[in-house]
Amino acid sequence: MSTVSESYLVGLIGEGITISLTPPMHEREADRQGIRYLYRPIDLSVINRPGEAVGDLLRQGRDLGYNAFNITHPCKQLVLEHLDEISDDARRLDAVNTVLVQDGKLMGHNTDFSGFGTALAHGLPGAGLGSVVQVGTGGAGSAVAYALLKSGVRTLTLTDLDAGRAAARAAALAVLFPDRQVGSVPAGQLADVLAAADGVVNATPVGMHTHPGLPLDTDLLEPRHWVADVIYRPVETELIKVAAAKGCRVLDGGHMAVGQAVDAFRLITGLAPDPARMRAHFLELLAEGR
Repeated sequence: MSTVSESYLVGLIGEGITISLTPPMHEREADRQGIRYLYRPIDLSVINRPGEAVGDLLRQGRDLGYNAFNITHPCKQLVLEHLDEISDDARRLDAVNTVLVQDGKLMGHNTDFSGFGTALAHGLPGAGLGSVVQVGTGGAGSAVAYALLKSGVRTLTLTDLDAGRAAARAAALAVLFPDRQVGSVPAGQLADVLAAADGVVNATPVGMHTHPGLPLDTDLLEPRHWVADVIYRPVETELIKVAAAKGCRVLDGGHMAVGQAVDAFRLITGLAPDPARMRAHFLELLAEGR
Protein backbone atom coordinates (compact mmCIF):
# COMPACT_ATOMS: atom_id res chain seq x y z
CA MET A 1 0.00 0.00 0.00
CA SER A 2 1.34 3.44 -0.91
CA THR A 3 2.15 6.04 1.71
CA VAL A 4 0.25 9.31 1.92
CA SER A 5 1.70 11.85 -0.51
CA GLU A 6 1.48 15.65 -0.59
CA SER A 7 -0.47 15.40 -3.84
CA TYR A 8 -1.63 12.80 -6.35
CA LEU A 9 -1.74 12.74 -10.11
CA VAL A 10 -3.80 9.80 -11.41
CA GLY A 11 -4.86 8.77 -14.92
CA LEU A 12 -7.49 6.54 -16.48
CA ILE A 13 -6.39 4.78 -19.69
CA GLY A 14 -9.00 3.31 -22.02
CA GLU A 15 -11.36 3.92 -24.92
CA GLY A 16 -14.42 6.16 -24.68
CA ILE A 17 -13.78 7.06 -21.05
CA THR A 18 -14.24 10.84 -21.07
CA ILE A 19 -17.70 10.29 -19.52
CA SER A 20 -16.40 7.96 -16.78
CA LEU A 21 -17.66 8.71 -13.27
CA THR A 22 -14.49 7.37 -11.67
CA PRO A 23 -12.45 10.62 -11.93
CA PRO A 24 -15.04 12.83 -10.17
CA MET A 25 -15.63 10.15 -7.52
CA HIS A 26 -11.92 10.00 -6.69
CA GLU A 27 -11.48 13.77 -6.73
CA ARG A 28 -14.51 14.45 -4.48
CA GLU A 29 -13.39 11.86 -1.93
CA ALA A 30 -9.88 13.32 -1.96
CA ASP A 31 -11.36 16.76 -1.27
CA ARG A 32 -13.24 15.33 1.71
CA GLN A 33 -10.01 13.69 2.91
CA GLY A 34 -8.18 17.00 2.64
CA ILE A 35 -5.63 15.91 0.04
CA ARG A 36 -4.68 17.33 -3.35
CA TYR A 37 -5.73 14.90 -6.09
CA LEU A 38 -6.04 15.36 -9.83
CA TYR A 39 -7.51 12.54 -11.91
CA ARG A 40 -7.29 12.83 -15.70
CA PRO A 41 -8.90 10.60 -18.34
CA ILE A 42 -6.45 9.50 -21.06
CA ASP A 43 -8.90 8.49 -23.78
CA LEU A 44 -7.29 6.40 -26.51
CA SER A 45 -10.08 7.38 -28.89
CA VAL A 46 -9.31 11.08 -28.37
CA ILE A 47 -5.53 10.82 -28.68
CA ASN A 48 -5.85 8.31 -31.53
CA ARG A 49 -3.74 5.59 -29.96
CA PRO A 50 -4.38 1.81 -29.98
CA GLY A 51 -4.78 -0.29 -26.86
CA GLU A 52 -1.28 -1.64 -27.45
CA ALA A 53 0.08 1.82 -26.58
CA VAL A 54 -0.80 1.31 -22.91
CA GLY A 55 2.78 0.33 -22.03
CA ASP A 56 4.26 3.47 -23.56
CA LEU A 57 1.62 5.63 -21.88
CA LEU A 58 2.35 4.08 -18.48
CA ARG A 59 6.08 4.61 -18.81
CA GLN A 60 5.62 8.19 -20.00
CA GLY A 61 3.21 8.87 -17.14
CA ARG A 62 5.62 7.38 -14.64
CA ASP A 63 8.41 9.61 -15.94
CA LEU A 64 6.12 12.66 -15.77
CA GLY A 65 5.28 12.03 -12.12
CA TYR A 66 1.96 10.18 -12.17
CA ASN A 67 1.26 8.26 -8.96
CA ALA A 68 -1.16 5.70 -10.41
CA PHE A 69 -3.46 4.73 -13.25
CA ASN A 70 -6.76 2.96 -13.61
CA ILE A 71 -6.93 0.73 -16.69
CA THR A 72 -10.08 -0.15 -18.59
CA HIS A 73 -11.19 -1.58 -21.96
CA PRO A 74 -9.34 -2.59 -24.12
CA CYS A 75 -6.17 -2.59 -22.01
CA LYS A 76 -6.79 -4.80 -18.97
CA GLN A 77 -4.96 -7.75 -20.50
CA LEU A 78 -2.66 -5.78 -22.83
CA VAL A 79 -1.12 -4.01 -19.84
CA LEU A 80 0.12 -7.20 -18.16
CA GLU A 81 3.37 -7.55 -20.12
CA HIS A 82 4.41 -4.00 -19.20
CA LEU A 83 4.25 -4.36 -15.42
CA ASP A 84 7.09 -5.01 -12.99
CA GLU A 85 4.89 -6.78 -10.45
CA ILE A 86 1.32 -8.11 -10.45
CA SER A 87 -0.79 -8.99 -7.43
CA ASP A 88 -1.74 -12.64 -6.98
CA ASP A 89 -5.44 -11.99 -7.63
CA ALA A 90 -4.77 -9.91 -10.76
CA ARG A 91 -2.46 -12.61 -12.08
CA ARG A 92 -5.06 -15.32 -11.46
CA LEU A 93 -7.68 -13.18 -13.19
CA ASP A 94 -5.25 -12.34 -16.00
CA ALA A 95 -6.47 -8.73 -15.85
CA VAL A 96 -5.30 -5.49 -14.24
CA ASN A 97 -7.40 -2.37 -13.70
CA THR A 98 -5.16 -0.42 -11.28
CA VAL A 99 -1.46 0.33 -11.65
CA LEU A 100 0.57 1.95 -8.89
CA VAL A 101 3.87 3.71 -9.51
CA GLN A 102 6.15 2.81 -6.61
CA ASP A 103 9.88 3.47 -6.53
CA GLY A 104 9.84 3.76 -10.32
CA LYS A 105 8.14 0.39 -10.75
CA LEU A 106 4.71 -0.35 -12.20
CA MET A 107 2.63 -2.52 -9.85
CA GLY A 108 -0.60 -4.13 -11.14
CA HIS A 109 -3.75 -4.80 -9.11
CA ASN A 110 -7.39 -5.67 -9.80
CA THR A 111 -10.21 -3.94 -7.92
CA ASP A 112 -12.99 -5.08 -10.25
CA PHE A 113 -13.32 -8.39 -8.41
CA SER A 114 -12.77 -6.89 -4.96
CA GLY A 115 -15.29 -4.16 -5.75
CA PHE A 116 -17.98 -6.73 -6.42
CA GLY A 117 -16.96 -8.74 -3.36
CA THR A 118 -17.27 -5.65 -1.17
CA ALA A 119 -20.61 -4.77 -2.77
CA LEU A 120 -21.95 -8.26 -2.09
CA ALA A 121 -20.80 -8.28 1.53
CA HIS A 122 -22.11 -4.81 2.36
CA GLY A 123 -25.11 -4.62 0.05
CA LEU A 124 -26.48 -8.13 0.68
CA PRO A 125 -25.22 -9.12 4.13
CA GLY A 126 -26.01 -12.71 4.99
CA ALA A 127 -26.90 -13.62 1.40
CA GLY A 128 -26.93 -17.37 0.78
CA LEU A 129 -23.74 -18.48 -0.94
CA GLY A 130 -24.41 -22.20 -1.26
CA SER A 131 -25.32 -22.05 -4.96
CA VAL A 132 -25.21 -19.07 -7.33
CA VAL A 133 -25.99 -18.74 -11.04
CA GLN A 134 -24.19 -16.14 -13.13
CA VAL A 135 -25.53 -15.06 -16.51
CA GLY A 136 -22.79 -13.69 -18.78
CA THR A 137 -19.08 -14.51 -18.80
CA GLY A 138 -17.57 -11.63 -20.77
CA GLY A 139 -15.25 -8.90 -19.47
CA ALA A 140 -17.06 -7.99 -16.25
CA GLY A 141 -18.24 -11.57 -15.86
CA SER A 142 -14.75 -12.94 -15.30
CA ALA A 143 -14.11 -10.60 -12.36
CA VAL A 144 -17.59 -11.20 -10.91
CA ALA A 145 -17.28 -14.99 -11.08
CA TYR A 146 -13.88 -14.83 -9.38
CA ALA A 147 -15.31 -12.51 -6.72
CA LEU A 148 -18.22 -14.85 -6.03
CA LEU A 149 -15.86 -17.75 -5.40
CA LYS A 150 -13.54 -15.59 -3.28
CA SER A 151 -16.61 -14.56 -1.28
CA GLY A 152 -17.36 -18.15 -0.41
CA VAL A 153 -19.81 -19.42 -3.03
CA ARG A 154 -19.69 -23.22 -2.93
CA THR A 155 -21.39 -24.02 -6.25
CA LEU A 156 -21.17 -21.57 -9.15
CA THR A 157 -22.97 -22.21 -12.42
CA LEU A 158 -22.16 -20.04 -15.44
CA THR A 159 -24.32 -19.57 -18.49
CA ASP A 160 -23.85 -17.48 -21.61
CA LEU A 161 -25.29 -17.21 -25.10
CA ASP A 162 -21.77 -18.29 -26.09
CA ALA A 163 -21.81 -21.71 -24.39
CA GLY A 164 -18.16 -22.31 -25.25
CA ARG A 165 -17.06 -19.14 -23.47
CA ALA A 166 -19.02 -20.11 -20.34
CA ALA A 167 -17.51 -23.61 -20.38
CA ALA A 168 -13.98 -22.24 -20.78
CA ARG A 169 -14.42 -19.76 -17.94
CA ALA A 170 -15.86 -22.47 -15.69
CA ALA A 171 -12.95 -24.79 -16.44
CA ALA A 172 -10.40 -22.06 -15.65
CA LEU A 173 -12.10 -21.18 -12.36
CA ALA A 174 -12.38 -24.84 -11.36
CA VAL A 175 -8.58 -25.04 -11.51
CA LEU A 176 -8.21 -21.92 -9.34
CA PHE A 177 -10.80 -23.10 -6.82
CA PRO A 178 -10.46 -26.89 -6.68
CA ASP A 179 -12.53 -27.15 -3.49
CA ARG A 180 -15.63 -25.65 -5.18
CA GLN A 181 -18.08 -26.86 -7.77
CA VAL A 182 -17.82 -24.68 -10.86
CA GLY A 183 -19.67 -25.60 -14.02
CA SER A 184 -21.62 -24.24 -16.96
CA VAL A 185 -24.96 -24.95 -18.60
CA PRO A 186 -26.55 -23.87 -21.89
CA ALA A 187 -28.94 -20.92 -21.57
CA GLY A 188 -31.85 -23.29 -22.15
CA GLN A 189 -31.14 -25.08 -18.86
CA LEU A 190 -31.31 -21.97 -16.70
CA ALA A 191 -34.62 -23.03 -15.13
CA ASP A 192 -33.10 -26.23 -13.75
CA VAL A 193 -30.15 -24.56 -12.02
CA LEU A 194 -32.12 -21.56 -10.74
CA ALA A 195 -34.52 -23.92 -8.99
CA ALA A 196 -31.68 -24.97 -6.67
CA ALA A 197 -29.86 -21.60 -6.46
CA ASP A 198 -29.68 -19.05 -3.66
CA GLY A 199 -28.89 -16.13 -5.95
CA VAL A 200 -28.37 -14.98 -9.51
CA VAL A 201 -26.06 -12.36 -11.01
CA ASN A 202 -26.46 -10.60 -14.35
CA ALA A 203 -23.06 -9.91 -15.92
CA THR A 204 -24.38 -9.31 -19.45
CA PRO A 205 -24.97 -5.90 -21.09
CA VAL A 206 -28.73 -6.63 -21.27
CA GLY A 207 -30.54 -3.98 -19.27
CA MET A 208 -28.28 -1.06 -20.17
CA HIS A 209 -29.80 2.03 -21.80
CA THR A 210 -28.27 0.86 -25.06
CA HIS A 211 -29.32 -2.79 -24.56
CA PRO A 212 -32.78 -2.64 -22.94
CA GLY A 213 -34.54 -5.79 -21.85
CA LEU A 214 -34.17 -8.68 -19.44
CA PRO A 215 -31.21 -11.08 -19.38
CA LEU A 216 -33.32 -14.01 -18.13
CA ASP A 217 -36.89 -15.20 -17.72
CA THR A 218 -37.95 -13.48 -14.50
CA ASP A 219 -40.78 -15.97 -14.05
CA LEU A 220 -38.00 -18.25 -12.77
CA LEU A 221 -37.27 -15.91 -9.86
CA GLU A 222 -38.72 -16.58 -6.44
CA PRO A 223 -38.77 -14.30 -3.36
CA ARG A 224 -36.09 -16.50 -1.74
CA HIS A 225 -33.58 -15.55 -4.45
CA TRP A 226 -31.21 -12.63 -4.18
CA VAL A 227 -30.51 -10.85 -7.47
CA ALA A 228 -27.47 -8.75 -8.41
CA ASP A 229 -26.72 -6.73 -11.54
CA VAL A 230 -23.44 -5.20 -12.73
CA ILE A 231 -25.15 -2.55 -14.87
CA TYR A 232 -25.40 0.95 -13.40
CA ARG A 233 -26.77 2.94 -16.33
CA PRO A 234 -29.55 2.81 -15.29
CA VAL A 235 -28.99 1.89 -11.63
CA GLU A 236 -32.48 0.40 -11.50
CA THR A 237 -32.44 -2.01 -14.41
CA GLU A 238 -35.57 -3.83 -15.46
CA LEU A 239 -34.16 -6.95 -13.78
CA ILE A 240 -33.65 -5.16 -10.48
CA LYS A 241 -37.13 -3.63 -10.62
CA VAL A 242 -38.88 -6.92 -11.39
CA ALA A 243 -36.87 -8.86 -8.81
CA ALA A 244 -37.57 -6.30 -6.08
CA ALA A 245 -41.28 -6.38 -6.93
CA LYS A 246 -41.22 -10.16 -6.49
CA GLY A 247 -39.77 -9.74 -3.00
CA CYS A 248 -36.17 -10.66 -3.85
CA ARG A 249 -33.25 -8.95 -2.13
CA VAL A 250 -31.43 -6.96 -4.81
CA LEU A 251 -28.00 -5.45 -5.41
CA ASP A 252 -27.75 -2.80 -8.14
CA GLY A 253 -24.66 -2.39 -10.30
CA GLY A 254 -23.77 0.92 -8.72
CA HIS A 255 -22.41 -0.95 -5.73
CA MET A 256 -19.73 -2.65 -7.84
CA ALA A 257 -18.85 0.59 -9.65
CA VAL A 258 -18.35 2.36 -6.34
CA GLY A 259 -16.64 -0.65 -4.77
CA GLN A 260 -13.88 -0.76 -7.38
CA ALA A 261 -13.33 2.99 -6.98
CA VAL A 262 -13.21 2.69 -3.18
CA ASP A 263 -10.60 -0.06 -3.36
CA ALA A 264 -8.52 1.76 -5.98
CA PHE A 265 -8.56 4.98 -3.92
CA ARG A 266 -7.35 3.03 -0.89
CA LEU A 267 -4.53 1.42 -2.88
CA ILE A 268 -3.44 4.71 -4.40
CA THR A 269 -3.50 6.89 -1.27
CA GLY A 270 -3.17 4.49 1.65
CA LEU A 271 -6.20 6.25 3.15
CA ALA A 272 -9.55 4.70 4.11
CA PRO A 273 -12.29 6.19 1.88
CA ASP A 274 -15.91 6.51 2.99
CA PRO A 275 -17.90 4.05 0.83
CA ALA A 276 -21.31 5.50 1.77
CA ARG A 277 -20.14 9.00 0.90
CA MET A 278 -18.72 7.83 -2.43
CA ARG A 279 -21.94 6.00 -3.30
CA ALA A 280 -24.01 9.09 -2.49
CA HIS A 281 -21.79 11.14 -4.80
CA PHE A 282 -22.01 8.46 -7.49
CA LEU A 283 -25.82 8.59 -7.38
CA GLU A 284 -25.68 12.40 -7.55
CA LEU A 285 -23.55 12.21 -10.69
CA LEU A 286 -25.99 9.80 -12.32
CA ALA A 287 -28.94 12.02 -11.38
CA GLU A 288 -27.14 14.94 -13.04
CA GLY A 289 -26.97 12.91 -16.24
CA ARG A 290 -23.20 12.42 -16.09
